[in-house]
Amino acid sequence: MGSEASAGEVPVDRRRRGHEPRLRRWERHVVVHATVHHPVEVVFPYLADPMRWHEFAPAVAFRRQIDEGPIRLGTRWMSTDRIGPFRAHFIDTLEHLDENRRVVWLSSAPWNARVEYACRGTGGVTRIRADYFGELSGDLRWQAGWLPRWATHLILAGDFRRLDRVLTRRVRAARRWEQQHGAPTS
Repeated sequence: MGSEASAGEVPVDRRRRGHEPRLRRWERHVVVHATVHHPVEVVFPYLADPMRWHEFAPAVAFRRQIDEGPIRLGTRWMSTDRIGPFRAHFIDTLEHLDENRRVVWLSSAPWNARVEYACRGTGGVTRIRADYFGELSGDLRWQAGWLPRWATHLILAGDFRRLDRVLTRRVRAARRWEQQHGAPTS
């Protein structure tokens, strides 16, 4: 049950067709279309909670909520990502949350990024359109700026395949437990 992360839209081609203004040297815009074979109610919480990202996104090294209280618009997280042997430290901020449909994250320098996950559930399947746009700054320019857009797309699409595997393992483990011990009582 692997997810399908299509080649999707690679902005380099769209620029040539004139659908999008030319990206500046350090700007990155990648759109990934993915299918995760689990209900949107199960998938969306992983996209909306930075504390779960390390389970399926290997670049995530650290996340900790800065603001007190429940998650709400404007809530911030201290963040560290691994780029090969390097670390990028930044702040993630929740900009938009439409439960089980859409979540938007803003990341400070050096990513200077906006990430939007738009989800659509159909039966037991979730279709995701992940739109990543940002302008690399500082050391991140030479740490990740050399990657071609197709490689960035491939790396990001892999996160959704891993998310599908994580969720599939959880479902299988729950089934095994129920077979051995019976259904849990509430």
